[in-house]
Amino acid sequence: MYNKFQLAFKYLQYYYTAANGSGHGVHSPFVFDFITRVLNDKRFFYAYDRVERLREQVLLNNAMIEVEDYGAGSSVMASRNRKVKDIARWSLKSPKYARLLFRMVNYYQPQTLVELGTALGITTAYLASANTSTKVYTLEGAPAIATLARRHFTQLGLSGIHLTEGNFDDTLRSVLAKAGKVDFAFIDGNHRREPTLRYFNWLLPYAQPGSLFVFDDIHWSAEMEEAWRTIQSHPFVTCSIDLFFAGIVFFSPDFKEKQHFSIRF
Repeated sequence: MYNKFQLAFKYLQYYYTAANGSGHGVHSPFVFDFITRVLNDKRFFYAYDRVERLREQVLLNNAMIEVEDYGAGSSVMASRNRKVKDIARWSLKSPKYARLLFRMVNYYQPQTLVELGTALGITTAYLASANTSTKVYTLEGAPAIATLARRHFTQLGLSGIHLTEGNFDDTLRSVLAKAGKVDFAFIDGNHRREPTLRYFNWLLPYAQPGSLFVFDDIHWSAEMEEAWRTIQSHPFVTCSIDLFFAGIVFFSPDFKEKQHFSIRF
């Protein structure tokens, strides 16, 4: 992965070349709608407080658990025995991005959602709270972390989440077969080029017109940036948006030709 200085330089490059986030000058009605109605929606939704209270709890949890890591690993936690609060500190999506995911589900109302990387379930809770009729299928590699996530879902009263444990290579295809289609996917696990592209290709046959996929940490490393460029160029992807810490691809029939945007967020 990039070190903090490389990442800061990458971010400055992004910041000074990306559109300003107001929507002005964006000629795509679809993307303008996304910017004004989703990206810049400043409303405070009912679920935010509930999920953030849970975040506060896990950030104070001193319990020690053993973590089996199938992905690119942690750059800050070498030991498999980790405190829950340390896992939370380094793995949870910030409120800013978690709430954006909430708003996307709230606005686009997907029927079926697949998340790769449950972690402690904070982001999953945001996704599931945005539309309680959405079927949420979430996958987590580490059994001890999955156990905690289930407890958190129960604590929040979220009963419509289907959590599958195990290596994504072994579990994703069976989950997709069960889901039948994917209207919304959030890929936040195994931050390496080859697995990211493999999961993208497994998800693709289940995408529908109007589906969208969100990829976390697209600038995390050189190989993640390469994976992101490959995904952007896929012929089925009609539009992509680079928010630096996340990338979004749309499969929308509204686009007659492929379009790519970088937008400040």
